[in-house]
Amino acid sequence: MSLKISIIDYKDSQQSQDLLFLLNTYAEDPMGGATSLSDYTKSNLPKALEQLPNAFSVICYINDKPAGLINCFFGFSTFKCKPLVYIHDVVVLPEFRGQKVSLKMLEFVEKHAQKNDCCKMTLEVLEGNVVAKNAYLKFGFKGYELDPEIGKALFWEKII
Repeated sequence: MSLKISIIDYKDSQQSQDLLFLLNTYAEDPMGGATSLSDYTKSNLPKALEQLPNAFSVICYINDKPAGLINCFFGFSTFKCKPLVYIHDVVVLPEFRGQKVSLKMLEFVEKHAQKNDCCKMTLEVLEGNVVAKNAYLKFGFKGYELDPEIGKALFWEKII
């Protein structure tokens, strides 16, 4: 098995096409909302990511086939006064699950974060996504809390 992990060059048409394929597959999965990406997103995402200096995407190929994707954004921790990496999407195609693809991609992201002097990596995961939660726990992620008496942080959203 030949495994290759790299940062996507958004200007590369094949890598951009593979990014959209992987992300759309995730979007169509129940854990991704069970809805295809919009035509607008499919037409504009790689170019939009390319224009964001804080965005980077990691892609995994197995035997030259797209197998996994992680979309990330650099953020900033005011408490640590250092950058951080926010992991926004983690995708592994069903036929490549169980081969530790997500862990290998997370290791790649962590090394990239360390090279950029980041203090931490963050992500969100659905409560019912037991497989992903177990992978993240195995990799060292945990719930965020400053004080157990106050409780864990919650991820909220407001659609605008």
